[in-house]
Amino acid sequence: MSETFSSNKTAKELPAYTPQHGRFEVRNPHVATMAEDVLYHISLGNKSHDLKDMFGDVKFVCFGGSPNRMRKFAEYLVVELNIKIPAGQTLCNISHGSDRYVLYKVGPVISVSHGMGIPSLSIIFHEIVKLIYHAGCSDVVFFRLGTSGGLGIDPGSVVITEEAVDGLLRPYMELVTLGEVRQHPSRLNHSVSTDLLSLANRQKDGYQTCVGKTMCTLDFYEGQARLDGAFCDYSENDKLSFLNRIYNSGIRNIEMESLCFAAYCYRAGIKGAVVCVTLLDRLKGDQISTPHDVLEEWQTRPQKIVTAYIKKKLDIK
Repeated sequence: MSETFSSNKTAKELPAYTPQHGRFEVRNPHVATMAEDVLYHISLGNKSHDLKDMFGDVKFVCFGGSPNRMRKFAEYLVVELNIKIPAGQTLCNISHGSDRYVLYKVGPVISVSHGMGIPSLSIIFHEIVKLIYHAGCSDVVFFRLGTSGGLGIDPGSVVITEEAVDGLLRPYMELVTLGEVRQHPSRLNHSVSTDLLSLANRQKDGYQTCVGKTMCTLDFYEGQARLDGAFCDYSENDKLSFLNRIYNSGIRNIEMESLCFAAYCYRAGIKGAVVCVTLLDRLKGDQISTPHDVLEEWQTRPQKIVTAYIKKKLDIK
């Protein structure tokens, strides 16, 4: 008879959320006792590299799904932050020793890819948190810049997440640890979201930026009530009934990473924000048919608002 684990134990109580001020401390006592901490998936380590020298000035970390998009974002930051790259040199993917993620540093900003979905984001989040710890960073702000499916808003609109929820609309991430389910609240920093929204101007930008709840799913197709996957055992009426119900609860977009990002930011005591562009209105369809060049421009919109935030904090005109 195979062994099974209980799944209904009460989640362990977490310490109250305190945004970090001063040098960041990682919430794992074992890290300090390790002879060496190898950040395997980004090909770095606290013994093999001088992380304080390389990353000690970092104040912002920007995560995004696509490696190519985060490379382009790093190139955009070079221009916007007035970074002077010496002649004969260029931006380098610092994690080139691994083919899992890309990582660029532009002044005090890290631009890093996180792949698709919670498992992939979780891995890189752990290693970036340990990176800024070993580097002795302080007062760092994290951002997720992404794409999503919108609900009841025009495609190309930008949603700043006020609360991330799971597919059951619960504001926490469940993680099975040591054979039991533990719940990690997915709370984001409202001051960062407010500051981001204040930088948006619909008349000037030409598109809407709003604050709303984000539903994070474990699947792109059935988990998001699509009709176009390889499997579907519900009707179009079922789909629309569900999407209208979550819209009425405040959900404005759907994606696959915000829950983990928000839960880990809260758990680490890091100020964080999720900013996503919507590629379609899910109340009107499932498939993305917008021309590629238009999608490319839309995907820069979260980057622009976060860059404006960074420039404001660095007092760059």
